[in-house]
Amino acid sequence: MIVVTGAAGFIGSNIVAALNARGEFDIAVCDWLGQDGRWMNLRKAMFSAHVFPEDLADFIEANKPRAVIHMGANSATTAKDGDEIARLNSNFTLDLFDQCARLEIPLIYASSAATYGDGELGYVDDFRLESLRQLRPLNLYGWSKSIVDANLAWRVEQRRPLPPRCIGLKFFNVYGPNEFHKGDMMSVVGKAFRTAQVGETVDLFQSHREGFVDGGQLRDFVYVEDVVEVILWFLENGPDYGVFNCGTGRAQSFREFIEALFLAVGRDPSIRYVPMPEELRERYQYFTEASLTNLRAAGYDRPFLGVADGVARYVEVLQRKDPYR
Repeated sequence: MIVVTGAAGFIGSNIVAALNARGEFDIAVCDWLGQDGRWMNLRKAMFSAHVFPEDLADFIEANKPRAVIHMGANSATTAKDGDEIARLNSNFTLDLFDQCARLEIPLIYASSAATYGDGELGYVDDFRLESLRQLRPLNLYGWSKSIVDANLAWRVEQRRPLPPRCIGLKFFNVYGPNEFHKGDMMSVVGKAFRTAQVGETVDLFQSHREGFVDGGQLRDFVYVEDVVEVILWFLENGPDYGVFNCGTGRAQSFREFIEALFLAVGRDPSIRYVPMPEELRERYQYFTEASLTNLRAAGYDRPFLGVADGVARYVEVLQRKDPYR
């Protein structure tokens, strides 16, 4: 059995779909389903158990799965309740560290490029505690992931008990199917698809920083299927411990991202630039780009889709009658 937390969410449900495609059906999906329609992400899925997060520790104790893939978190970069973020993100993951170490269960968990803050120190996934402690995230979500990454490095340095395999993956800007429940946290392409499809104007943020034109803010946009490939590869390959970037290694602009969308739907680009909300301006990343040196050194050699190919593939899914995986 494999446990997937956050299994009804965006990346989690894509992991379940990929495991099913490989013939793996003994999966325990762990998530709250709520009222945002995320259950639709699992409508085509086959799994052997559904576990609520508050029951996960007892479930793992009783069933001793062969691996835990931990994607569950409050991933809103605009979250303001520090207690909730600490409880659901950092504390929950650190408890999994302890339990999986004691029961000798491999653990792959989600970190984030949000740990890098404004990028002043670059985007190199240096797994030394002294380096991780220098990072200054710009939001609570990034902070909660940074705490976990540093804790893993500290436990390795101090030879503290850890799962037999414990890998954190710093996801950059992931987009693709099954993000429909995310509302404002959806990718720009996901939100703008219907607008672009009918040839209407898509809004992007103006730039409020010297050196960046409107729509020229740069992100490492990575297609969700590529992310899932990295996750599943690490279950069986690479080092026992570490935190690795998971992006394409190439930053592209939001304008390029949306132009790829218009091209994929067969429309001429129509983009309007609107002011960025005041509350976001000091916490907004203008540039992210994953260094892939350590990922490649670990042995992962598969290519990543660029924006043009990734968006075209996503649009093919969005144009289906049933766009869920």
